[in-house]
Amino acid sequence: NHLVMDQYLMKDPVQAQMKTEDQLQLQTMQAQNSIVEQCVKESEEPEPEIDIVINNVVCSFSVRCHLNLRQIALNGINVEYRREHGMVTMKLRKPYTTASIWSSGKITCTGATSEDESHIAARRFARRLQKLGFKTRFANFRIVNVLGTCSMPFSIKINAFSEYHKPQAEYEPELHPGVTFKLKQPKATLKIFSTGSITVTAPCVNDVQQAIEYIYPLVYQFRKERTKEDELLASQKSAQGRKRKVACVDSEDSYEEESEDSCE
Repeated sequence: NHLVMDQYLMKDPVQAQMKTEDQLQLQTMQAQNSIVEQCVKESEEPEPEIDIVINNVVCSFSVRCHLNLRQIALNGINVEYRREHGMVTMKLRKPYTTASIWSSGKITCTGATSEDESHIAARRFARRLQKLGFKTRFANFRIVNVLGTCSMPFSIKINAFSEYHKPQAEYEPELHPGVTFKLKQPKATLKIFSTGSITVTAPCVNDVQQAIEYIYPLVYQFRKERTKEDELLASQKSAQGRKRKVACVDSEDSYEEESEDSCE
């Protein structure tokens, strides 16, 4: 039967042409369907997530009274009097933080791994001073600085990256192994290393996250496969801290809260 049909089609060129057009149309439809399926799969793929580790949150506040540093050094717990700097340092175990205390009543607190933790530590330092006999009032609390780090899943060609993004990117390999990249909005300074590690300094945690979201597509264009040495260096640079996940997409004013209340 197939032989008879083929002989019939050979004798009838119109039927043969129709069969060829049907085959071409079927192949075109199959190709279109495969393209649509591929696009759907790509759209369903999750966006890459990067862990941002908050290593240090610096805050400042005032207790609105004069502080006798000698009295704090003699009667306080976990304190150290630094006469050359004209201040006293006081430490907390939980959260693990250090306060620099001046006689004017101004205090800076470092070592926290989140803004909430920094606020808790600041109030505890004020309470400690109150227990030493000072009439303290917790006021003018604000986050001064946040240090965050993250590691990209690839290495970065920092020479090409710094050349392409001049003058925003500064690279002086004789002075520092990383590229210094400054952002105006959000306000942040990034240190970008060839291993894929990035450190961010910004006025608040949200600015750190936005800076990573901004820089990811820029460094992605200059990515390269990681070597074993790069992976080892990146793992050594990872420090303990509070982790935050940020979703990144491949492509082409500091937080301030002022309050004034009693420590009681």
